[in-house]
Amino acid sequence: MADALHRLPGVTLRDYGGAGGMKTVSVRGFGARHTGVCYDGVMLSEIQGGEIDLSRYSIDNVQTLQLVIGDNDDLFIPARQAASAAVLSIEALGDMPADRRPHLTAQMRVGSYGYASPYLRYVQRVGSGLTLSAIGEYTYAENDYSFKLRNGNLTTHERRTNSRMNSGHGEVGAHWRIGQRHQLWGKLYYYDNDRQLPGIVRLYTNVCGQQERDRNAFAQLRWMGRGHNDRLLFKVNAKYNWASSAYRDTLLVDRRDDATYWQREGYVSGALLYLPDDHWALSYAADYVYNNLNSTLSTDRRPWRHTLLQTVATRYVAGRFTALARLLWTTCINRAHGGPSLRDMRRWSPSFSLSYQLLPDEPLLLRASFKDIFRVPTFNESYFHHYGSTDIQPEKTLQYNVGLTWQHGWGQHIVTRMTADGYINRVHDQIVGVPYNMFIWRTVNMGRVAALGVDYSARATVTLSARQAVGVSAGYSYQRVANHTDRASANYGKQLPYQPLNTLSAAVGWTNPWVNLSLHGTGTSGRWATANHYEGTRMAGYWDMGLTAYHVFSWRGREAELRADVTNVLAHQYELVACYPMPRTQWRLGLKLQL
Repeated sequence: MADALHRLPGVTLRDYGGAGGMKTVSVRGFGARHTGVCYDGVMLSEIQGGEIDLSRYSIDNVQTLQLVIGDNDDLFIPARQAASAAVLSIEALGDMPADRRPHLTAQMRVGSYGYASPYLRYVQRVGSGLTLSAIGEYTYAENDYSFKLRNGNLTTHERRTNSRMNSGHGEVGAHWRIGQRHQLWGKLYYYDNDRQLPGIVRLYTNVCGQQERDRNAFAQLRWMGRGHNDRLLFKVNAKYNWASSAYRDTLLVDRRDDATYWQREGYVSGALLYLPDDHWALSYAADYVYNNLNSTLSTDRRPWRHTLLQTVATRYVAGRFTALARLLWTTCINRAHGGPSLRDMRRWSPSFSLSYQLLPDEPLLLRASFKDIFRVPTFNESYFHHYGSTDIQPEKTLQYNVGLTWQHGWGQHIVTRMTADGYINRVHDQIVGVPYNMFIWRTVNMGRVAALGVDYSARATVTLSARQAVGVSAGYSYQRVANHTDRASANYGKQLPYQPLNTLSAAVGWTNPWVNLSLHGTGTSGRWATANHYEGTRMAGYWDMGLTAYHVFSWRGREAELRADVTNVLAHQYELVACYPMPRTQWRLGLKLQL
């Protein structure tokens, strides 16, 4: 998943290294808490910290990835999906077999540093419109990869410690086509990761005893139907989510930092789409969410929250012109059983977008959009002992974007697609942690952030013959994301921590009857690990290049795939998070069988 997201322009990935290391994604200078993640049409949630860990979702079971920045062109979405600055949509494999026999996919992957991951998927159509599916995946890794430690002129070779992970997840799903006008999807999901947490790399010590066990289970349903005249469509979503996180530090004698957290969520959503004629489309959606959190801490306040989201939206299409407008109303009621609570919040959030096809017979589109949205503080930001504050306001964001999209075919063998976007983003009342003394911090609203950037992507496919093709893609982002809080401050106008000024990705692939090959790379310019750009906190830029080779063949009448991946082939030493070195050259081998 992380490798795929690296190639999207405007994306900044934080990776704490190794298989199972937490991976979060932020977009165009917004923090990861502003990026919503939608899994099979229903939003994922993390009410405690607010960041979705993408390492929990395997690319092996993913059919499509879509990143929407700003407003969504799709009117027929839940209100919650319109309530984030950016949304990453993950759609799992959903094919319906033509026959009624069971279809099995078995895969085994092994790799560097003790990596082993078996995977099994089952799909079967058991009726005229009912399909059942199930997947199971387990991953084990020692993650004791080597890295270089530099101290002035001295360079030593070290290995990561306390990095072992045991992770597994399973899903059971059903897709039922009820006649020609109704569909029902259901999913049960469970994830369990018992892992050691590698600490930061300090000079001459790599000792850490931190461990964590994360568990997550949810059940969700989606129902979609349409009226007899196909002018009215309706959709209902429902979900129950449970998650726990148990942290322990075996090096502390009194185990004073050990703690377990539990969070629960109930969610229901309804949406209507009405198409009065060929030009107009109207939609309404209403979502209700209930969240609560409790822990083993003696300072636990057991907070809970009711959230009601409502959207109305309209789209108008006339010839080459398309306009879309949306209005979101948010009501957030906060309470806590063990003390004062965060204040209630209510707010209107408008957005709109325009597009115009510049040429009558050529898909050359000029686009412009605006979105006003906000982020409600997480439970950690509001209630965590010696850190949270119930006086903070939500972060407010403004997004302005203008762009071009062009797709063109050059004869019968070459197809190209290019996009270019320029944007301005502003964040008001940014939530930051400020130290009151060495042991007590408080979250406050003190930040204003301004982002100015350009995203560019290009892709070309050249068909050489009926069985051979070459694909080339590239992406580039320029992101000037600066602190505009206080002109008298030493960090005013400086680039935010971990925000690269330049990001580049490129890939070239050759599909053929023999061995399919792909060479791909991603890289960034240098970044700062601190807001004040202190000496010694600048992180060097990097270029990470990988090579993939795979071959699809028939084995005993069944389709099989043999795959080899090598990442960081140049063995470059780099970090995405300060003091968390990324692995150098790694390899993985995989064998997949369709049974």
